[in-house]
Amino acid sequence: MTRIIDFYFFALKVTIALLLAGMVVLVFGNVVLRYAFNQGITVSEELSRIFFVWLTFLGAVVAMREHGHLGVDTLIKRLPPFGAKVAVLIGHALMLYATWLMISGSWAQTLINIHVGAPATGLSMGFFYGAGLAFGIPAFLILLSDVFAIATGRIDVTTAELVRESEDEMALDDLPEPALGPAPAKH
Repeated sequence: MTRIIDFYFFALKVTIALLLAGMVVLVFGNVVLRYAFNQGITVSEELSRIFFVWLTFLGAVVAMREHGHLGVDTLIKRLPPFGAKVAVLIGHALMLYATWLMISGSWAQTLINIHVGAPATGLSMGFFYGAGLAFGIPAFLILLSDVFAIATGRIDVTTAELVRESEDEMALDDLPEPALGPAPAKH
């Protein structure tokens, strides 16, 4: 099961990269065509907007799985272990509720707009609103998994990194550890 989940998130990352590449090609190509040839790609703006929405929502799912969203855990770190566990579970319950609202709202909008075509491409606007479902359903499952792991003690909230406090911290985590000792001699 873990391999299937890992493959799913790998496929999401590949999809995100393809969407970003598509946006670059469409926007850059449209700029070149407009300035050099006085023409343009009619669907460029609309497709770029759809790609950006999907890229954002899929990226949010990947960040949620990797606990890469920015947050503040100062209070959690100051609470006793039981209090921290309760606070994290309350926070996750609120996130589950917000995610449920996202799923139900996206589902309603998808159904309402399934027969409405986008102006330039004619694509169903249900596809546009479906991005909320593509985020909401995996996010809900990730949150449920985290709640189960926290409640059963598989995740210790006093030591686990459930959020990132800053983007600088993420960048520092990616740097190699400095070597201690004398600097190599230059010749």
